[in-house]
Amino acid sequence: MKYVRKIILNLLEWKESASRKPLILRGARQVGKTTLVNQFSKYYDNFISLNLERQEDVIYFQQYTNVQDIFDAILLDHKINLEKNQRLLLFIDEIQEEPKAIHFLRYFYEELPFIHVIAAGSLLEFALAEVKGFPVGRVEYRYVFPFNFAEFLTASENNRLVEAFNQVPVSNVAHQALMNSFHEYAIIGGMPEAVKTFFQDGNMSGLARVYESIWTTYVEDVEKYTKNDAEKRVIRHILKTAPAYLDERVKFQNFGNSNYRSREVGEAFRNLDDARILQLIYPTTDTIPPLKSDYKKSPRLQFLDTGIVNNALGIQGRLLGMSDLSDSYKGALIPHIITQELLSLNTIGYSKPNFWVRDKTQSSAEVDLVIVHDGMAIPIEIKSGKTGSLKSLHEFIDRSEHPYAVRIYGGKHSIENHTTPKGTPYYLLNLPYYLGTKISAYLEHFIATIK
Repeated sequence: MKYVRKIILNLLEWKESASRKPLILRGARQVGKTTLVNQFSKYYDNFISLNLERQEDVIYFQQYTNVQDIFDAILLDHKINLEKNQRLLLFIDEIQEEPKAIHFLRYFYEELPFIHVIAAGSLLEFALAEVKGFPVGRVEYRYVFPFNFAEFLTASENNRLVEAFNQVPVSNVAHQALMNSFHEYAIIGGMPEAVKTFFQDGNMSGLARVYESIWTTYVEDVEKYTKNDAEKRVIRHILKTAPAYLDERVKFQNFGNSNYRSREVGEAFRNLDDARILQLIYPTTDTIPPLKSDYKKSPRLQFLDTGIVNNALGIQGRLLGMSDLSDSYKGALIPHIITQELLSLNTIGYSKPNFWVRDKTQSSAEVDLVIVHDGMAIPIEIKSGKTGSLKSLHEFIDRSEHPYAVRIYGGKHSIENHTTPKGTPYYLLNLPYYLGTKISAYLEHFIATIK
């Protein structure tokens, strides 16, 4: 398996930046943060890795009161004599275990700016909230997610297919092979351990054990940050029942056929959202940027990884026998993984996409996704085949200030001319499922082709 993450390029830019600050990697547990830093360390003369779950590493931040003493003690214990012009990367993993270590990041920036410092940990959103004197403005953030399809494809070591995938537009000759590979990815998901297990074993037989281990770890992690047993019960209930609601918008009151109130469920969902385990994707009613999330309307659920959801629902065996996943789990699987693909593009900043609904009570018009490109709100429908109703897309286009729309589907890349029932002409970009992370590049090609 070839382990290459796109974020490495961003880390290299950070390494050479004159305004570099200590970097905090944010992301759920087991998305590959530690492996990423270990790989990145090869660009340095010296590398020191601390794990604050180990007493011998956390003691540096408990025993000393200034950053120079901390650093000198670390160098001494690791037998490193730092020579002039040598670069050293200090990695502080599981930093959430010692809030003092988070506090000290500001002093690495102010007093030892020549040291390159990266910190990482799980559930950092909760830990950061507990830090007094948090170094605002003295640290940077980067975000790490499960493998997206581009990274999954690279991990397969099929170099010719990777090359074909990176061509814009993609060759029709490579289409079926890319669809087959995406089919595997949609079933397996992007958790690094699951991807590694699949490519090592050559089959999916060992994946259930991997998913169960990951999910158990998440449940145990989140429970650490609940205030009482009542909150724990609500979170356990949500994690147990939420996968069954993948295909619908949710209401907090009595969620999962429970007696829990809206306030209890809402708070639990927000904690899970902060942990990046299960996120709430809200609609917008806007057709012109900026797109504002409407928090009064019911959200959709977005899990960290589709493979975990497939395992929770027990549908992976059925998915293996399907030639097109468009209709899998009531049509919800492909929109979920396309949203996962878009989320994976967050690196420096973090934002969630919206779906679109009409600003009208009881309206059923709903477009799967809407993104901003070049100052335009672009509607994205996710459909099976070339046929099928585009009624909601037409509703959006009739309200839009531009003539561009996207359909992600099980067919080949193409561009079509259409007209809405109300007579509004527009151009439709058809993209196969596997191009979710390439939407921006294809929109540029699409609009340039039309103009």
